[in-house]
Amino acid sequence: MEIRKWTALGIAAALTLGGCTGGGQPADEPGIPNSPEFQEASVHDPSILLESGTYYVFGSHLMSAKSDDLMSWTQISNGVRPGNPLIPDPFEEMKEALQWAETQTFWAADVIRLADGKYYMYYNACRGDSPRSALGLAVADQIEGPYEDLGLLLRSGMDMSEPLPDGSFYDATIHPNTVDPDVFFDADGKLWMVYGSYSGGIYILALDPETGKPLEGQGYGKKLLGGNHSRIEAPYMLYSPETKYYYLFLSYGGLTADGGYQIRVARSEKPDGPFTDATGQAMLDAKGAEGTIFDDRSIEPYGVKLVGNFEWEESNGYDGNGYVSPGHNSAYYDEESGKAFLVFHTRFPGRGEAHEVRVHQMAMNSEGWPVMLPGRYAEELIGVFEADTVAGDYLLLNHGQDITAEIKRPVPIRLHEDGTVSGSAGGEWSFVDGSREFMLELEDGIYRGVFARVWDESKEAFVPAFSVLSKEGSALWGRAAAQEEA
Repeated sequence: MEIRKWTALGIAAALTLGGCTGGGQPADEPGIPNSPEFQEASVHDPSILLESGTYYVFGSHLMSAKSDDLMSWTQISNGVRPGNPLIPDPFEEMKEALQWAETQTFWAADVIRLADGKYYMYYNACRGDSPRSALGLAVADQIEGPYEDLGLLLRSGMDMSEPLPDGSFYDATIHPNTVDPDVFFDADGKLWMVYGSYSGGIYILALDPETGKPLEGQGYGKKLLGGNHSRIEAPYMLYSPETKYYYLFLSYGGLTADGGYQIRVARSEKPDGPFTDATGQAMLDAKGAEGTIFDDRSIEPYGVKLVGNFEWEESNGYDGNGYVSPGHNSAYYDEESGKAFLVFHTRFPGRGEAHEVRVHQMAMNSEGWPVMLPGRYAEELIGVFEADTVAGDYLLLNHGQDITAEIKRPVPIRLHEDGTVSGSAGGEWSFVDGSREFMLELEDGIYRGVFARVWDESKEAFVPAFSVLSKEGSALWGRAAAQEEA
């Protein structure tokens, strides 16, 4: 039995060009997969784990769901209430956390299996309008629970009447909000927890791999980025033995439909940093200006933005196919297939605060940065395509670098069989040296990524598409504007 959480496992195959095995060597053009079947689930802030062939996601409000294929989900639990299968009596079992945080609910949970074969849930609760939070640990023999409380690990938001262990007092501009944990093993088998949200930033702690609890004498741990109430949260870590980097995924902005939530990534050679973005900027500098709250303009230039608000457009207007405030992701690598995924929740254009789980396949470009395919996972294949298959009209979507509630919408371009690009952007396209890497050379720079047939939900068909990233970390998506026939 293997429990795979995308951490220090052998993910080199997923992180070669195109997310396929073979080290980027040419392959036959992939065929068109069978039509997928989707079943939706609502799990805010999903953290993924594989157990005995079933994928599980755990999130806020004691929500959880499972799937055999990452497309059709079954809800397991929903809501902090008596009878929840994860924690049958949460108000009594987790009373200490709820009382400290002055709340009746829980935020983003993370579950990992340790060497004793048991499942450890890192739960957290927060008042919401302040960083008064508690982060604790619970354990279960079965992944679906019930989990038994092992007590609190960290607290935040103390007032001046309660000093910290080092004698100082809690300062929300520099100390973390103790929520949003992600627990992972590094390449050397050491156990860590990265956590934090708004307030003083994102921190990392070394954990005891036997107990799952923090090693003594660290306090809140080491700061990785953020501060001065900047809107950066939901850290999730992975290590690539192919690139030798640790990748730190983050969510910027606010999680509501008008909050501009989005997924970004930075990387480091060590799990505890220092982290940089695609331009080499130090992520420790990603913080709000002193004396500010939610200073989005100061943090916008930092981190590679993979996805934000968007909606595709057709000739008869916008089709509603898009995301609003996608974020709080986890990541997963399937060692057998060599595929890698981002797993997150999102809201949708015109649907208010309703949210669902989404999974997208991900691949690494030759600059060592991940790109996210522009269609939800539907067993699509990444590969090399013939010029006559690539050629056609596309919608080109630029995710930009801003934090905004604005919904990004595409512009038309045409990819020609001779390798040129025309329309709202001009330039050239190619598969680099016959490899799976797809390249766009436009007026504003060179973009590298992958090409695939992705599922178009509005057409209910697979269409040609690409996802590319510039050297500076700007993400472009392209999707065929007209349905392609097999």
